Parts: sequence; C-alpha cells; structure tokens
Amino acid sequence: MSIVTWSFPTTVVFGNGSISVLADYVRRAAGKRALVVCDPGVVKAQIAARVQKHLEESGIPAMVFDRVDPNPVLKNVEDGVAAFRSHGADIVVSVGGGSPLDAGKLIALKTTHERPLQEYDDAIGGDAYITPNIPPIINVPTTAGTGSEVGRSGVVTLEATGRKTVIFSPYLMAKAAILDPELTVSMPPRVTAATGFDALTHCIEAYLSTGDHPMADGIALMGIELCAKHLPRAVEAGADLVARGAMMKAAMMGAVAFQKGLGVCHSLAHPLSSEKNLHHGLSNALCLPAVVDFNNAAVPDRVERVRRVVDLTATSLSNALRALREKVGLPGGLSAEGVTKADIPKLAEKAMEDACHRSNPRPCTREDMAKLYELSL
Repeated sequence: MSIVTWSFPTTVVFGNGSISVLADYVRRAAGKRALVVCDPGVVKAQIAARVQKHLEESGIPAMVFDRVDPNPVLKNVEDGVAAFRSHGADIVVSVGGGSPLDAGKLIALKTTHERPLQEYDDAIGGDAYITPNIPPIINVPTTAGTGSEVGRSGVVTLEATGRKTVIFSPYLMAKAAILDPELTVSMPPRVTAATGFDALTHCIEAYLSTGDHPMADGIALMGIELCAKHLPRAVEAGADLVARGAMMKAAMMGAVAFQKGLGVCHSLAHPLSSEKNLHHGLSNALCLPAVVDFNNAAVPDRVERVRRVVDLTATSLSNALRALREKVGLPGGLSAEGVTKADIPKLAEKAMEDACHRSNPRPCTREDMAKLYELSL
C-alpha cells in the first residue's frame, strides 16, 4: 500500500457580510500594504472599491490592480508584479472569480521567483523550484466555481507553451479565504450556471479520480449534493443568499477535494479556453456528460453513486447532467459556442499535453480525446 499525505490547511471564513473581517486577516498575515488584484468586472460591480475602502479605513493602504483577462496571460502577471512593487505592497488580496484569484497567486510568486513561468509548470515537475518566500495571499471570491480561493495552483496561458499552464505548490495557498455570499449576488444567470458547473465538475472528477483520499471523496460527494440542490435556485433567484452560500461552499469543497486529482474533462476544457476563448466552467459543462459515460467503463460503482446524488430518477449520470445543464440555461453542446470538427485535431493534441487526465480513472489516448470532443459537439 502506498503512503499518502492528507491536509486541509486554509482558514475559511464564511457568512453574509464576512468581508467586514478582511482587514483582520490581512493583519494576521502581517500585511501592511495590500495589492488588490481583480478584473474589470469586479471594479464595475463596485466590489473592488468596497474592498479598498475597507482596507484603507482599517489603516492598510491598498492599490487596485484590475488588468486581469478572463483567461489570464503572462502580461497580466508581469503587470501585476510591477504594480505590487510600485505600491510597496507586502500582501496580495485577490478579489473575484478564478482568473483574478489565479493571477494573484502567480503575481505573488513572481515577486520573489525569477525563473520564467513555464519552468514552474506542474506537468514537468516545476513545483520543485517554488520556495516558501512568497508574499502572503488572502482570497475573496465573488463567484462560486473554481474554488481557487482554497486551491494551491494558478492557471495561466503562456505563449511559451501554447496552452493553459498549471503552476502548483502548497506555498501558493492563501492564508485565509473570505467567503461572503453577498459578494456573489451580482453574478448574472449564465455566469452563475457556468461557474456552478465548474464546481460540480471539480467534485465529480475528484470523486472519480484515481487518487486515494477518503476525506476528499466525502467532501466531493457533499459538494455534488449542494450543486444539484442549489444551482438551479442560484441561477433563477440570484438574490437568494441561501442558494448563493451553498454554491460558495460547493466551490470551495470542490477545490479541496481535487487535491486528490482531476480528470479528462479538465484536459478537454483547458484547450477550449486557450484556443477558443471559452469560459472554463462552460467548457466543463459541455464536455462532462460524454466524459462520465467514458469513465463508466472503469468506475461504474462510483459513477452510479454520483448519479444517485445528482438525480435519483435519471437513467444515467450523463442524462442527469444534461438535464441539469438545460435547466440552468446552458447550451447543449460545443457547436453552439463555435467549436467545429475542424478544431478537434488541434484541441485533442493540446488536451493530451494537459496533466489533468493523468489521474482520470480510465487512461486516455489522443483518439479518445478527439472522440470525446466529437461527442460533446
């Protein structure tokens, strides 16, 4: 039997209005000057100004950096490092969805690490170059999908690799994550649906993955239950703080669970973002039904258990997922988002290069990747 290590170290503060304690946690992390990393949407929603005002009224000078793309690229990180240094910052407060949260981690990394980002790629063992001397990070999610607030990785699209690159290290974990459901009510229905399916995909792929982590399995199953029960309500009634809070919990739990591993759905989704500029959660939603059918041959008992959690009345897990996807207003396939058969060879090649499928319960070939894309059209 192999030896494994299990840990859940991030402090998570949850509750309506919990943004009011942000400054306390910045101080606990010894932060004195904060760089607030976000994107233009967070600024437009006036959440960035609210965070900046809260910090400055608490005696912590804060500078807002909002130049983060929906799929972060190297320039976002480089510009963020320049802003961090110009402000004399000593802590990163990342506010927003997965993109600002991922960018914030990599900005913090690059303030002290000189190697090109591609050399830290998890797929080539780049985590060995990441050392503890990284400024502290506090994460404040405004969506409920990636769970990046408690994750130990950042994802960035690099020209040097031509793909979404995962940079992974326990040293990238936040000192605290502040989960305030009130900050998510401004998410429009389609974004709520897409990010919610991202959380659901994390939980399902973690539960089906090859790793040995019983605690992650239990957390994943509870996250699946929360998504199935509360995602439709969060989409339909965005001001429902119970549904919003449940989805924040599910997103956080998914990211905790996938320390066990992810799977082929994420390997399919990453090139859809880097090559076709699709939202990551939407990419997962459109590929997931075909993936669970593919994995049923390897782990039928686990797929069946997930089906019972998602929808006891459905004839298969894939059908349950398609029904949920339709209920929350997402399209029925990749072709609705402009993906064609002509795109598949390049997408399949990129998917094979992505490390996530290594923990998929059923090994994948390039031909399998191509077929899964075709079935998802």
